[in-house]
Amino acid sequence: MDAGHAHHGHDATSGDAGVVDTSPGDHSTPVAAEWWILESVGPAVLVLALTVYLLGVYRHRDRGPWAGWRTAVWIAGLTSVGVGWAGPLAEAARHDFTAHMATHLLVGMIGPLLLVLAAPVTLALRTLPTAGACTVSAVLRSPPARVVTHPVVAAILNGGGVWLLYATGLVVLMHHSTALNVLVHVHVLLAGIAFTVAMIDPDPNPHRASLRVRATVLVVFIAAHSILAKWLYAHPPVGVDPADARAGAQLMYYGGDVVDLVILILLFAGWYPGSRFRTRLLPGNPARERRERRIPHARQRLG
Repeated sequence: MDAGHAHHGHDATSGDAGVVDTSPGDHSTPVAAEWWILESVGPAVLVLALTVYLLGVYRHRDRGPWAGWRTAVWIAGLTSVGVGWAGPLAEAARHDFTAHMATHLLVGMIGPLLLVLAAPVTLALRTLPTAGACTVSAVLRSPPARVVTHPVVAAILNGGGVWLLYATGLVVLMHHSTALNVLVHVHVLLAGIAFTVAMIDPDPNPHRASLRVRATVLVVFIAAHSILAKWLYAHPPVGVDPADARAGAQLMYYGGDVVDLVILILLFAGWYPGSRFRTRLLPGNPARERRERRIPHARQRLG
């Protein structure tokens, strides 16, 4: 799903390229205090996630160094999400569709890819106390985890949300409700993570689908994403300046293709027996995964 950001309404004759508020009814945009809360809570959550991850890295030092590049991509992933949630780009996204689409790429595609590659679940299994690691292991094996991380379900949650956002005009209505804006933001991030996990998760995954299923779903998802971008180019959402919509659609088309191509490469690199990526980036070792799930204190180096 695209990262939805509230868009301040503009009069059609104002000369500003961006979102034009043509929605019916007497709506009021969220006041500045509400935006301040939104842009403060989100970054605070990301800082907490960074702190917890770094604490795990610190605890891992007694069992060998944690791969520094994984820490780096975790920081980069949180930064990508943070830039999409708060700051100049997020503020511009409230009234500029192209900026909105840039936040979609950061929060819904680039951020999730980087966060998943950081292997946070593996780090948790190796550093949490026994009770905590067992809880994580139980969650991994739970039916909800199996359903949400199935490639088909994850693709529907992710790609289906994109169509819902634009085909229904929800992207224009979002700027009238802080709660709706937050809901879309959270869905964007979680759906992006679920889809990436379903495709190329380096963490232990007891429900990992076959390569054939994942590859098929990914190809269909890429096609659907491209079709939506072309549809947006030809049919701008109600209330969005046509020129701005076309620029945003192009960013969605080309930017999304780059991220999807990276996922596709990682998917097949992780499968190819002789690939260096398989042993370092996407291990996918069944025996190792069983040990990580069943023995919370497994300390093998991920690489």
